[in-house]
Amino acid sequence: MNTFDVTNSVKLNTISETDTVGEFEIEGLYRGFSLTIGNALRRVLLSSLPGAAITRVKIKGVGHEFSTISGVLEDVVEITLNLKKVRFRMHTDEPQVLTLKVKGEREVTSNDIKGNAQIDVISKDSKIATITDKGVELEMELTVEKGLGYEAVDSRKAEKLPVGIIDIDAVFSPVINVNFITESMRVGDQTDYNRSKIIIETDGSISPSMALKSASTILQELFEIVSGVEGVEHAEKEKKKKTTKKTASEKKEGKKEGKEGEEEPAEEESKES
Repeated sequence: MNTFDVTNSVKLNTISETDTVGEFEIEGLYRGFSLTIGNALRRVLLSSLPGAAITRVKIKGVGHEFSTISGVLEDVVEITLNLKKVRFRMHTDEPQVLTLKVKGEREVTSNDIKGNAQIDVISKDSKIATITDKGVELEMELTVEKGLGYEAVDSRKAEKLPVGIIDIDAVFSPVINVNFITESMRVGDQTDYNRSKIIIETDGSISPSMALKSASTILQELFEIVSGVEGVEHAEKEKKKKTTKKTASEKKEGKKEGKEGEEEPAEEESKES
């Protein structure tokens, strides 16, 4: 049977990269593979990479999410929407509680959130609220957690929360946008090979190249399972175990037969005497 290698001409090139935007080029793809790989990478990049987001907020003096705050331009619903846009980089898997405390007439941004050794605030100038009264103080406690993709409040395990704590829909994905473009290219005498250009935009908590590497690793691990590699290894181990048991059993039977053969002459000698 003839086999054809569709991967021997594939190369990955980095066209450009900043902290948040990267452009990459996968060339030498067999015809049709640009769409296949591009779609798979895009889906994983947008939905399956871990990130950090605010999941709960407690605002001093606020009882529920439909409240308004005296001396603050935005209502609580708008404030929670703004909090969803704040991005973080976490160095732990445990939830972290951050604080925000601001007083006086001014715009409140993510710069006002006090981080700690386990978490960094990435989006420094993201607007949260506007205080319109010099005597007003805005105080919050923000719970930040790690997760995958998008998590709606309704999808979380129901639990009774203390009065004043508001659940927020969380956007965990560190990848903001992914685009890919398919072009034709020549490989040797073939003119119908593909080149895939992938543009990745992240929130800054992960570099575009690391995001691409992580997504590729996830797909690789999934395809290893689908291809039956682990299943074959398991079958080989079971086969070796059975062979070992069979060999040991045969040796045991052989020894037993040997002992029985040695006893027969003794019986004959007894009869002769």
